[in-house]
Amino acid sequence: MTTETAPEAATTVVLADDAVLLREGLRSLLEDEGLQVLASVGDATALLDEVGRTLPDLAIVDVRMPPTHTDEGLVAALALKRAHPEVGVLVLSQYVVREYATDLLGADIPGVGYLLKDRITEIDAFLEAVHRVAEGGTVIDPAVLRGLLATPEQQLQLGRLTPRELEVLESMSAGMSNRGIAEQLHLSVSSVEKACSAIFDKLDLIGDDRSSRRVMAVLRYHQGQDAES
Repeated sequence: MTTETAPEAATTVVLADDAVLLREGLRSLLEDEGLQVLASVGDATALLDEVGRTLPDLAIVDVRMPPTHTDEGLVAALALKRAHPEVGVLVLSQYVVREYATDLLGADIPGVGYLLKDRITEIDAFLEAVHRVAEGGTVIDPAVLRGLLATPEQQLQLGRLTPRELEVLESMSAGMSNRGIAEQLHLSVSSVEKACSAIFDKLDLIGDDRSSRRVMAVLRYHQGQDAES
């Protein structure tokens, strides 16, 4: 007797962007990829209502939303993650809102991402980011990270890393998985995992949430790069 495997449920998404053409373009792209778009809205209030009603796997949120078109989307994303930490949040922006970006990316919660809108045209990479955040991972646009500030203490911490650990951290900052880093640097996955652990220790990133520590390690790397330039 053959046992049939139940089909895997599609990843569910709520979209929030006040630009209708972009919103519908994203809907088409995601649905072609096999994701299920539960709702498509144009303001932060509707976003929070729809997420609370449907509890999707992922919310994709534009930073600029009515009524002021400044940071309503990012404020809503923070509120969303506090109310529903299990829902992934991928923020899309044309620029970096430093204060809120740090709050979002540095929070000890899984499933967050912050990309500049230009990345949408890199379709394969964008879809990979969508899946990663929906599955509880973290994606950070390098340009977003370069918009954040450094401290002298963080510079000293980066100086503790070996050349190999810096290579791993640089690849991590590009959003690569451990397996991707291993392939790029011609290392075993276990070697990359050991390097990541060493990086977390040397940067004094304590705690059990590896995703959160990965975010903070990448933040400090890019902050250090900014301080040198």
